Amino acid sequence: MSKPIAVVTGASSGIGAATARALTKDGFHVFCVARRTERIESLAAEIGGTAVTCDVSNPSAVASLTKAVGDRVDLLVNNAGGALGKDPLTETDLELWQRMYNSNVMGAARVTQALLPALRTAEGQIAFVTSVAAETAYEGGGGYCGVKAAERMLAGSLRLELAGEPIRICEIVPGLVKTDEFSLTRFDGDQERADKEYEGVEGPLVAEDIAECIRWVASRPWHVNIDRMVVRPRAQAAMHKLIRSAPEQS
Repeated sequence: MSKPIAVVTGASSGIGAATARALTKDGFHVFCVARRTERIESLAAEIGGTAVTCDVSNPSAVASLTKAVGDRVDLLVNNAGGALGKDPLTETDLELWQRMYNSNVMGAARVTQALLPALRTAEGQIAFVTSVAAETAYEGGGGYCGVKAAERMLAGSLRLELAGEPIRICEIVPGLVKTDEFSLTRFDGDQERADKEYEGVEGPLVAEDIAECIRWVASRPWHVNIDRMVVRPRAQAAMHKLIRSAPEQS
């Protein structure tokens, strides 16, 4: 295949799907990777990519992904993961924390380890999509902050371990991004609670904003490494400083 190869995990919706589209426009052949086969097959058909059904927390599924992709990967976007729950530690279901760790941290580690030979062949690049939750703690965020901080350390350690090799390691750090599924999944399908996360926020980020950041990072010359890019909406100065408009009075 003459085109550069990109592998995007979590490509069935949100940031992953937007990233697959953006990279395709930049000339990549994109392997759209996610658990939901129908979603990624539709996306792959739209962009001329390849759909690979894969649960990144499953070692055998990742092994199958490696075979499907082949011996060269120019860009790996570790985007699969997400948040589950927002309860305080005293009340949370710790099984949700374990599931988040398996997908966000172990999933990224497993896919990176499996595809590293192909990345070495291409002298490629790895982008980890973390979160501003890795920047500081917030109430109800102990689990999600923890796993995203762990993923940050994974990216940082890997950059040091591969120093001297022609592989670039980047961390993309989104702030408040409004997508159809992130908060809905976090709150187990509770649409009202999911909507409140964005209520009154003027101009939250959208998936395409983060996809553009990934596309730009991937397009830098070989000698330029963007270690970390933090991207927030203007309304979010920090985790504890989110500007919301007053609710309208009926």
